[in-house]
Amino acid sequence: MTNLNLIQSALAKLETAYNPADVESGMYQTWEESGYFKPTYDKPKSFSIALPPPNVTGSLHMGHGFNNAIMDTLTRYHRMMGYNTLWQPGTDHAGIATQMVVERKLGLEGIKRHDLGREKFLEKVWEWKNESGGNITRQIRRLGSSVDWSRERFTMDSGLSKAVQDVFIKLYDDGLIYRGKRLVNWDVKLETALSDLEVENVEEKGSLWHFNYYFTDKTLTTKDGKNYLTVATTRPETLLGDTAVAVNPKDERYVHLIGKTVTLPITGREVPIIADDYVDAKFGTGCVKITPAHDFNDYEVGKRHNLPLINIFDKNANILAQMHVYQNLQQREANLEATPTAYQGLNRFVARKQLIEQAQNENWLEKIEPHELKVPKGDRSNEVVEPYLTDQWYVAIEQLAKPAIEAVEDGRIEFAPAQYKNMYMAWMRDIQDWCISRQLWWGHRIPAWYDKDGNIYVAKDEQAVREKYQLGADIELSQDEDVLDTWFSSGLWTFSTLDWGNDSDDGRALATFHPTSVLVTGFDIIFFWVARMIMLTMHFVKNADGTPQVPFKTVYVHGLVRDAQGQKMSKSKGNVLDPIDLIDGIDLESLVAKRTTGLMNPKDAPKIEKSTRKEFENGLDAYGTDALRFTFTSLASTGRDINFDLKRVEGNRNFCNKIWNATRFVLMNCVDKQGNPLAIDKDNNQALWELPEHWIVSRLNTTIKQIHDNMASYRFDLASQAIYEFIWNEYCDWYVELAKSALNDASVSDERKAQIRYVLLNVLETALRFTHPIMPYLTESLWQIIAPIVDKKQADSIMISDFPLANDSQINAQAESDMAWLQELIGAVRNIRGEMKLGNAVKLPVLLQNITDGEKAQLSRIENQFKTLAKVESLEILGDDDTPPLSSQALIGALKVLVPMKGLIDPTAELNRLAKAVEKLAKQADTLRGKLSNESFVAKAPASVVESEKAKLAELDSQLAEMDKQMGQLKAL
Repeated sequence: MTNLNLIQSALAKLETAYNPADVESGMYQTWEESGYFKPTYDKPKSFSIALPPPNVTGSLHMGHGFNNAIMDTLTRYHRMMGYNTLWQPGTDHAGIATQMVVERKLGLEGIKRHDLGREKFLEKVWEWKNESGGNITRQIRRLGSSVDWSRERFTMDSGLSKAVQDVFIKLYDDGLIYRGKRLVNWDVKLETALSDLEVENVEEKGSLWHFNYYFTDKTLTTKDGKNYLTVATTRPETLLGDTAVAVNPKDERYVHLIGKTVTLPITGREVPIIADDYVDAKFGTGCVKITPAHDFNDYEVGKRHNLPLINIFDKNANILAQMHVYQNLQQREANLEATPTAYQGLNRFVARKQLIEQAQNENWLEKIEPHELKVPKGDRSNEVVEPYLTDQWYVAIEQLAKPAIEAVEDGRIEFAPAQYKNMYMAWMRDIQDWCISRQLWWGHRIPAWYDKDGNIYVAKDEQAVREKYQLGADIELSQDEDVLDTWFSSGLWTFSTLDWGNDSDDGRALATFHPTSVLVTGFDIIFFWVARMIMLTMHFVKNADGTPQVPFKTVYVHGLVRDAQGQKMSKSKGNVLDPIDLIDGIDLESLVAKRTTGLMNPKDAPKIEKSTRKEFENGLDAYGTDALRFTFTSLASTGRDINFDLKRVEGNRNFCNKIWNATRFVLMNCVDKQGNPLAIDKDNNQALWELPEHWIVSRLNTTIKQIHDNMASYRFDLASQAIYEFIWNEYCDWYVELAKSALNDASVSDERKAQIRYVLLNVLETALRFTHPIMPYLTESLWQIIAPIVDKKQADSIMISDFPLANDSQINAQAESDMAWLQELIGAVRNIRGEMKLGNAVKLPVLLQNITDGEKAQLSRIENQFKTLAKVESLEILGDDDTPPLSSQALIGALKVLVPMKGLIDPTAELNRLAKAVEKLAKQADTLRGKLSNESFVAKAPASVVESEKAKLAELDSQLAEMDKQMGQLKAL
């Protein structure tokens, strides 16, 4: 195609306004079908990221949008830098979330999972997954994420399931997995243990009940003469499981009572008074009831003092008819203690009410106080979570933790920002054994079998169990009903997705892309996911020399995405934004419906609807993917939480439009009025360059260096800022304007104009390439037009073209200094023009005074551009001792930039303006004079403050004197 046809075709593609929907339509599909996302194995360097697997049940939230923007920026950057590049996608089976969704769906048909049985229910789950599980992957595509879909994985895939099973069996055989009795977070509705991450602590207004526990020895008294201790609790029903009362060992009020006993109300159980530093002597009465089976802190106190553990609840938090008593955690079968008849079978909250009434009637309730507390609730069920003593499967962590700590200490794994290393180390040095079992049906079923005596056998299936343990066919076996915590399978994510343990794999993916280069994640799952990945990977994946291999080299930790006011986004607050809605737009009614549907508390709906209608009167505009991505990266500042403001997205859509219009302008200046192509000097004859060309190319190369440095240090905010500053302020606002004036000047040679066109196009093409990792759609669209014109179309797509490298020889310090001074001069004249309310068409006489020899040399290099852009009619240099005419002035350092007023302004209007300014400054000066004449102020204020006030007054007096002089000159006009 000829240049003429190229340019005319390009102009036809560019509408007058940027429309993101038109630009993005079909482009992702083209990328994917062309295989651009797939890795190659022919480069000396490799870069890989494992996508943190989103729940298969879910839809994208702003956190997903944020970390996808970061990961795709890194992936596209390294792909363009010539790395073997893999971004590994996949989804998590999300045990509890998925099971709840399917149970709720069946419930609408009047079916419970137990009606179906385990196998039939799991068939329903797989059906639902196959129907609805692709929603999240469709949304990831809408974000422009260049993941390799040919390698998509799911944590319940056969390959990953085999890896999970192999890891469990090996850890068990190594003595690192065991079954034991511990206290866990228990969801009474879902009847399963929960991880801490699945528990939300919700602030509520509650009560603190104070109960009197009487001494068993009737002769005992406290130092103030009472024959009882008063304890306070927010959960009165747990009194039934108390096994001690604790006081601080240094609390003189109770030292004489340590080792004595009290008798519990209702149960009549005699429990000891113990001393423990856990008790805060200054809080409440300084006495704490200890219920080791129903409180995590009490559980630790109980272990230190070898207290019995009494479980009072069944799995639904109803009071047991017979309480289960364990003298220690090694006791397999519980002793039974009869529960008082009146409480047997009661729901926990009914029991609480009844116990309080009994305490009031029997006069051992001291008082009730209002109390704000954090109530733990299941994030899926919204039920109050109970600490519950059950048999669960655990990973013994200590042996696994040691190499994981060393890898971070010696720098094999680095955290960015570095402060998160301290958070990681604090968790790892105080780590507890990990509960990995869940009482669900959906998930990786634990490969353990039991005989009738409760003996445990672990292998991949029943046949393997019999072979491994040499069991006869007469021994009846039953498989464990529990499944594994989803964090267990996702803990294997970096290597299990690369075909680890797959006998049919050639090992190329694992050898090329593991360890992965970087993990992008939020700080809230450093312990739950990051630490566990490090421990499990280092135990199972080895380097060629047999040393443990880390899962990733860097952990980039980002903050949470909050709303514009800094509040956490949540459905209950009605401030959730969907990134897809920001990309495509959404009308008000649809937005209201989304925000008010599926609320845990439907009573919140009217308030949320009202706030949504007020904030989004017209719904949400379509901002496009590129504007949203650029907003995310520009806010990605060193791990801090992000306050997401829609005005930033709107501003970045305007930035996209700026790039679009700049491209259109450049192309229009490559053809004449008849549409014929104008000369472009592709030989790049730099001898014809003037200051604007030397400057813009220097700034281009400086910007490229900044972007590389920013990418290496994970400062995506600074990279975005460098791109924005260069394209909008330097290229569009300055170089394009300078080029326009030269191209429209008949006195400029055709050869020079051809060189200007070359620089315009070449710099734009380069800028599109370094912007591409953040803004993939817009840059691809425009690059396909620009690159052929300047013979830079080295590939079929910008995403597989070369990322720009800086040319140090083109970084020109003098040109940058000259241009910076030129910009200051132009800015000074424009400010004067604005102050004097002179139109842009008026050409101005300009005087310069106090100019140095160096500035004179600079002036000789920039004079033509200064006169053109500042619309200067004449330029004169005054001597330092010359008295200038009455002028409006601006200062650039010591240099005075003066525009004489005569003939340009109305003296009367200017006198009125100055009179008002003098009145304002005089009031400020009088206030300062009064303060400084106050002997008390001068005596008491710090000397630095007094000197500062004196300096302010001197400055005001100087300004008033100058204005008085100007007014005298004006009156003489």
